[in-house]
Amino acid sequence: MVGGQDDPSWVRAALDRYERPLLAYALRMVGGNDIERARDCVQETFAKLCDQPPANVNGHLGPWLYTVCRNAALDVRRKARREMALVETADETIESLSSTTPSPAVVAEAKDSTSHVLKMLARLPGDQQEAIRLKFQHQMSYREISRITGHSESNVGFLIHRGIKSIREMLS
Repeated sequence: MVGGQDDPSWVRAALDRYERPLLAYALRMVGGNDIERARDCVQETFAKLCDQPPANVNGHLGPWLYTVCRNAALDVRRKARREMALVETADETIESLSSTTPSPAVVAEAKDSTSHVLKMLARLPGDQQEAIRLKFQHQMSYREISRITGHSESNVGFLIHRGIKSIREMLS
């Protein structure tokens, strides 16, 4: 049982336990190079936690935090897409997408098998990527992933299965 609403120690304990994993999760959700927006998502998540009576999150604190963080990150991504649409022209987008010559750094990194698998993971649809990351990088159960993403547990299993199968196919 977490402390009472007037006892901030339960929020501090949640912050100590979940801040870093949530930051890593948010960073991947908003785009791997925007640490400030990821921090904003995590800060918003814990601000919302402070407004919750402990009984509302008791027994499912982790999934609750990941769900709130996910929603904040999705909002950030949507906002960033709208901003980019206003700034970029169609020609710049086509030019950046048509560049297929990998840099030496990219070629060297591709030789590292972990990096290679992570790149393949990035090619998967977003829902498969998210389910796989929550399962293997954050050690979440299908039930917890289901609560965070809104997919059924069986759909979470299917997303993970399909994503891993796709990665295997890319590797062969």
